[in-house]
Amino acid sequence: MNFRVQAALTAVALLAGASLSQPALADGDVVCGSGPQAEWRSERDVRRRAFQEGWEILRIQIQGDCYEVYARNEMGQAIEAFFHPETLEKLVVFRRGREIYRREGFTG
Repeated sequence: MNFRVQAALTAVALLAGASLSQPALADGDVVCGSGPQAEWRSERDVRRRAFQEGWEILRIQIQGDCYEVYARNEMGQAIEAFFHPETLEKLVVFRRGREIYRREGFTG
């Protein structure tokens, strides 16, 4: 196999791998309606809560006034979930940009 073909195949493989490992992307901005950050639970508590869901946590960050968790569910699917930072209630979950869970009554 010549060098150009091998380089092209390597590039395609890298791009394919990178696209498969990307986390889910939510549609729109989620608003949790939380109070000041001084009242928030710790990131460690969020990590524990997501672990209780059976998820493999990839990343946790603050998005607006929510905790945003990127993870893989029990089936290995990439998900994006939003938790209320004071109560740690799971509010909404997206997979591949589609909403798959919303807490009853949550409109944020």
